[in-house]
Formats: sequence, structure tokens, C-alpha cells
Amino acid sequence: MINSLPRWVWPGAGLLAFLAGMINVTGVLGFTHEAVTHLTGVTTYLGAALAGGKASNVLHLGGILLAFVAGAALCGLLLGVGGMKPGARYDVVLWVESILLAAAVPLLEHQFIAGVFLTCAATGLQNALVAAFSGSLIRTTHLSGLFTDLGILIGQALRGLPTDARRWKLCFSVISGFLGGAVAGAACFHEWSYHTLLIPAGVTALLGMMGSLRRAGHRTSE
Repeated sequence: MINSLPRWVWPGAGLLAFLAGMINVTGVLGFTHEAVTHLTGVTTYLGAALAGGKASNVLHLGGILLAFVAGAALCGLLLGVGGMKPGARYDVVLWVESILLAAAVPLLEHQFIAGVFLTCAATGLQNALVAAFSGSLIRTTHLSGLFTDLGILIGQALRGLPTDARRWKLCFSVISGFLGGAVAGAACFHEWSYHTLLIPAGVTALLGMMGSLRRAGHRTSE
């Protein structure tokens, strides 16, 4: 249940959503003009490409889907069973995300599609990390579920029913974080182009470092 999650999850989810917003707007403004943090649109375009017999588009869009899934699979490989486990290797997952984002920059600068695949893998990794940690209660790379939850909460409030304050906080934290990241990412992209991705790469590296220190402290206390 959401009430069982520690309080620091809320600002943490907002921060990761901010990073996802930066990554996604870089994909949208980049040479492929595609979202890279969620797959609904990509799957729709893939369906249209399959119906139209456009083999090159099928390979391109299918590669994006596979890259995202591969990132999530890598998270599952690194973490194993999810949940809030002391000593879990969440730091390693964050380090890998940082490396993927940094490696994507030179590829994107030369308009290699492999750079898009790396950013998709990085966001698949992040989404799986948060899902594993929260027991699939939280997502930070797409907002459809959060906007749905927000609508339900508004409807319940209008009916005079009690609502979950922590669910309100989660909705606003992730939605505002993603939107803020998109605004900041767009501004940075106009100045620094694909080097914008070095910001989320640096932040995830810092979070990974903090996690590594915490995990080391946990091992020494055992």
C-alpha cells in the first residue's frame, strides 16, 4: 500500500520524474522527434507501420520498444525480486542509467539511432527501478496513470468522500516534476543540444553514489 512507503519516496519520485521529463523532451526536440520515456505512441506508430508495410519504420520503432524492455529487463536482472530490501543494488541500477545516458550523447550528436535506443533503455531501467521499489505503485516516466488517479481523487472530493492525502502528494510530485523537467530540458536543449542529457546522467550518478555509500554502511553494520 502507498501508506507503507517512506516519506522520502515522494520527493525522490518527483526528482526522478523531473529527470525523465528532461530526457523525454530531448527526444522530442531531437532529430527523431520521438518520446523516449513511454511506449503508447511508439506502439501506435508501430501498428500503423505494420499495416502500411513500412519495413524501415517497423525496424526503427520495434528497436525502441525492445530497447525500453531491455532496460527494464536489466533492472530485473540486477535487482531480482523487488521491494524495499536493505542492501538491494538500487545504486548499481542508477549507475547503469547514468552510463547509458552519457553514452547516448555522442551518438545522438551524430544522429545515430543507437543513441535513441540507449536513452530508451535508460528510461526503461528507471521505470522498472521505481516500480520494483514501490511494488508497482509508482511510475516516473509517464503520466497517464497519475492523471487518472488525480481525476479519481477530484471526483471523490467533489462527492464529499475522504481521499488519500499521500496519493494527492504523489500525483502532484510526479506530474509537476515531469512537467518541470520538460520545461528545463527544452530550455537547456536550445543552448546545449544533446549535452542536456548529461544533467540527468550526472544526477543519477550522484544518486548512485549516495546509494553505494548507504549500502556499504549497511554491510558494515551487519
